[in-house]
Amino acid sequence: MPRIPEDQIDAVLALVDADIDKSLQRLFDLIRIPSISTDPGYRDQCKAAAEWLSRDLDSIGFDASIRPTTGHPMVVAHQKDAAGPHLLFYGHYDVQPVDPLALWTSDPFEPRLEPLPNGDTAIVARGASDDKGQMMTFVEACRAWKAVTGKLPVQVSILFEGEEEAGSPSLAPFLDATAEELKADMVYVCDTDMWDRETPAVTTMLRGLYSTEVEIACADRDLHSGMFGNAARNALQVLSDVVSSLRTPDGGVAVEGFYDGVKELPEAIKAQWQRLPFDEKGFLADIGLTIPAGEAGRSVLEQVWARPSCEINGMSGGYTGEGFKTVIPAKATAKISFRLVEGQVPEKIRDAFKAHVAARIPADCSVTFKDFGLAPATVMPIESPFLTKTLAALSAEWECEAALAGTGGSIPIIGEFKRRLGCDALLVGFARFDNRVHSPNEKYDLSSFHKGIRSWVRILAELAE
Repeated sequence: MPRIPEDQIDAVLALVDADIDKSLQRLFDLIRIPSISTDPGYRDQCKAAAEWLSRDLDSIGFDASIRPTTGHPMVVAHQKDAAGPHLLFYGHYDVQPVDPLALWTSDPFEPRLEPLPNGDTAIVARGASDDKGQMMTFVEACRAWKAVTGKLPVQVSILFEGEEEAGSPSLAPFLDATAEELKADMVYVCDTDMWDRETPAVTTMLRGLYSTEVEIACADRDLHSGMFGNAARNALQVLSDVVSSLRTPDGGVAVEGFYDGVKELPEAIKAQWQRLPFDEKGFLADIGLTIPAGEAGRSVLEQVWARPSCEINGMSGGYTGEGFKTVIPAKATAKISFRLVEGQVPEKIRDAFKAHVAARIPADCSVTFKDFGLAPATVMPIESPFLTKTLAALSAEWECEAALAGTGGSIPIIGEFKRRLGCDALLVGFARFDNRVHSPNEKYDLSSFHKGIRSWVRILAELAE
């Protein structure tokens, strides 16, 4: 397609600016619906949020419908009256519970505007950032395009989920059932942060996850340490030996074969990260630390975004109550998680870890595992034209170089889009790190909402070429 004329893009952006108060009121109406997915008592409210979104998408020309699941409904919408690529936009309308309610400074579901010291304004409410404010930036951009030109620049499908905060139990079977309908050239997700207050970011790297609970059993009961000390095996000591064996002296992971398939960071991404305004010392100082851990010779950003890790998330055994009890514990447990990167196969990491542990268990003791999460890493090819055009659009709107970001966390739904639909995904979000997501007094900056809408206007225009 020929490039969309600049004056047409300017007209759409001007309408976004003129109608920002109307956009804000629509967001407020959606926020007022307490769509808490994890609490069965809010089932009707989750349905009401889905119905609100379906009506709103219908009002701007989408063919929208509510699709039932075994849990909360999905909202699916299509508008394919344009040429060019087909995009699938994903968001979630469900929100976290508000507890502890006493720490909120106002009604969590009555959004309010609060002036910020930096001159911005905060939208304070549950779901303002995660994810209602974020996903409505895309809807409002579509609304503006339709109002000015009568159509969207590209083909768009939308999937809004109602169970993301509950672990998305219905998503995988739903994607299987609708794979042909929802298959697209690219999935866009608006549920992430900017690099800093002024720098937008596209998240292209997500670490995978393997998490498990290890239980070691020795004697058939807890023992008196004076009567059995030295002679009887201590489950906590065995567990501690196993845990300490997981790391190498230089901070690496000692599980055999752990780094098989792990590639070095591409030079182009490494150079871009080096240009980012990131203060390694400040990053650690903010949490009361000064000495980097992990693999020696790796930058902090590389360690938390692009290198695999092993972390002990909790240990228990013996007597942990008030006072003291001289006991040799018969059982001890540890919760352990591995963050995985491209090239690592989660099943192989799981099997290698279990073999590593089993080899260190005395013959008269036993070990059992209770697995929780198992998901591969996701990496978007940096040469993708979708990525190039998205970065260009963001850089134009924010008047600075948009960042190519990774994230140390894991978002299993991105892997589901790849496995079930065969689609890569780009994560483009406008949240700030201080948005207090999942916490009392959650907020979304008005500038995030406003410039987020403008950003999507530009992204859609860029992708139309």
